[in-house]
Amino acid sequence: MAAGNQSTVTEFVLVGLTKQPELQLPLFVLFVGIYVVTVVGNLGMITLIGLSSHLRTPMYYLLSSLSFIDLCQSSVITPKMLVNFVTEKNIISYPECMTQLYFFLIFAVSECYMLAAMAYDRYVAICRPLLYNVIMSHQGCFSLILGVYIIGLVCAFAHTSCMFRVHFCRFDVINHYFCDLLPLLKLSCSSTYVNELLILCFGAFNIFTPSLIILSSYIFIIASILCIHSTEGKSKAFSTCSSHMLAVVVFFGSLAFMYLQPSSVSSMDKGKVSSVFYTIVVPMLNPVIYSLRNKDVNTALKKMLERRIF
Repeated sequence: MAAGNQSTVTEFVLVGLTKQPELQLPLFVLFVGIYVVTVVGNLGMITLIGLSSHLRTPMYYLLSSLSFIDLCQSSVITPKMLVNFVTEKNIISYPECMTQLYFFLIFAVSECYMLAAMAYDRYVAICRPLLYNVIMSHQGCFSLILGVYIIGLVCAFAHTSCMFRVHFCRFDVINHYFCDLLPLLKLSCSSTYVNELLILCFGAFNIFTPSLIILSSYIFIIASILCIHSTEGKSKAFSTCSSHMLAVVVFFGSLAFMYLQPSSVSSMDKGKVSSVFYTIVVPMLNPVIYSLRNKDVNTALKKMLERRIF
């Protein structure tokens, strides 16, 4: 290995989701299907929002950014995981592993704050409608999106930089389907105290801060909904909020299960199952939950299809 990282390990072997041969083909077919749906759903949303003039509002700019993050997040993880199902030994080089870790962290952290930004946007729209165009102006929306990506880049750089200080000199088998922080640290033969402290501090901040913003926003939103006199209006609003909160709970819950446990009690096998939710399942579900149930999106899609047909 290069002297810069002072490691004798030049490549790693990814164990994957399971070691049972009879499950390899069914899981390969399942995750290929999930990946296709993820790519089509998120790429379709980005294209639809970009081409539809009446969807060029702050809410849909944020939604388009979320779709971009989900598309990238899934593409960083899933293709390499699929290789593991069809090869005896899924090898990843040290530079490839660090690159995958870096981009995974960028998009995972960015998704946390993008979900918070979307909840804040809905709070302003429902609870402060007269100030919406001022607070969520094009400049304000751009600053919000830029801030989300800057936080993702800073956190990813901090974690990856510290990972380069870790010595891997004995084991090279990662008990995971991608290069994640905790599985990599389990292979270390040097002190990982700083890395674990960074994971705990950043993990707590990046999970609890967006969660608090989202929870506060939806408490105010629900309070405003209760003031609606129409039963149909209340039912529709609660239906939308409940589906959004479901996606948030699945994403943040699986993240917390993986990163906020002490390393002494965390299990990589359980962690792999948890990781599937925030790396693969949530990016597939978000276009359905946030978009396809949206009346404006459905109208824009019908108009676009009609234009293409006629």
